[in-house]
Amino acid sequence: MKIIITGANRGIGLSLTNLYLKQGHQVYAICRSDNNLLSLNNDNLEIINNCDVCDEQNIQKIADYFSDIKIDLLINNAGILRDETLGALNVKSINDQFQTNALAPLLVTQSLLDSMIDQTTLSKVVFITSRMGSITDNTSGGRYGYRMSKVALNIAAKSMSVDLKANNVAVAIIHPGLVGTDMIGGQGNLTPDEAAQKINKRIEGLTLDNTGTFWYSNGDVLPW
Repeated sequence: MKIIITGANRGIGLSLTNLYLKQGHQVYAICRSDNNLLSLNNDNLEIINNCDVCDEQNIQKIADYFSDIKIDLLINNAGILRDETLGALNVKSINDQFQTNALAPLLVTQSLLDSMIDQTTLSKVVFITSRMGSITDNTSGGRYGYRMSKVALNIAAKSMSVDLKANNVAVAIIHPGLVGTDMIGGQGNLTPDEAAQKINKRIEGLTLDNTGTFWYSNGDVLPW
């Protein structure tokens, strides 16, 4: 398979990159910095460096780069986490999370549709989200910008699953679990490598019959 992973230079993105390289797939790693990626030293790895997916020029750069490449799997993994509390809301922080977590994945996917739509073979798009984007599951409050951005991502991904089903493109919306990445200070119940393995299982089971499902990486279906 030919696989694109955004935010590939650390955390879950790096673990997914390494996992798919070990499986023998061609991986295109999109990142703002190639630190940690160069050490993988694999002929099946191509690094698209200095590529901030929040920049419209970089979105076009991605579209141009893959204009003649058929992509089997796109994993929208890049994301940021900030903290806002009621009474101390930071508008820039909230906007940054919307841009990175919700709008950028939508635009990246749109830019690559011509490289993914193929009526003869199934292509897959994965959005790495969070159960913090579940309205039903929210019992602790707070994290306004992050929660709002992930709700927006989830509904965009759901719409995309409907719009692309006829084009033989399946969409998965996956909460990886509480993963010990730098984004959350290294504390979690799963390592990035363990999360990557679980995400891979959900991707392997993704079909047009279950497209648009909001999954926990362990296989549970999460409430919206």
